[in-house]
Amino acid sequence: MSFDHDRSLLFVPPSTQDHIKGVLNATVVLVMYGDYECSQSADVYRLIKVIGQQLSVSLGENYLCFIFRHFPQIEIHSHAQRAAEAAEAAAVQGQFWPMHEMLFSHQQELGNGYLVEYANNLGLDISQFLQDISKKVYIDRINEDIESGLHSGVTATPALFINGIRYSVRWNIEQLMAAIITASH
Repeated sequence: MSFDHDRSLLFVPPSTQDHIKGVLNATVVLVMYGDYECSQSADVYRLIKVIGQQLSVSLGENYLCFIFRHFPQIEIHSHAQRAAEAAEAAAVQGQFWPMHEMLFSHQQELGNGYLVEYANNLGLDISQFLQDISKKVYIDRINEDIESGLHSGVTATPALFINGIRYSVRWNIEQLMAAIITASH
């Protein structure tokens, strides 16, 4: 495969295969490649949540669509891959976002025992959850996210794309909000 195309554009467009908050035809679609063990990913996700709430109030529910894609950096984060698998196992039971929240808010506690505890707290079918994780059912799904990230020039997390264009300015609420608003014009 060749990776020599424009590395600042989103290679794989958002689709119903993604984990989506909002609607795909929103004015602004924000795609984040993240790693559950990466503290910056968690910080940026928290920023996006606040921005999303503010924009939803001021500009309407369908203004911003947020999409999360997995990009576990296994060479530096030993639990990131398994955490992504846990999120996918939860997704199949309709609990992706609650598990996503749980993983980001308990980044220091992503060992297997904790993942089972989170699944239990969310009321998941634990035997199904454990079976899915032990059989590595979602590895391909996660690898597809990683692959799409690599094609888009992602090398580390967090990586954001606003309406398909890489955002790499400052990670603060004012500048991210400004970039989102600008993207809608």
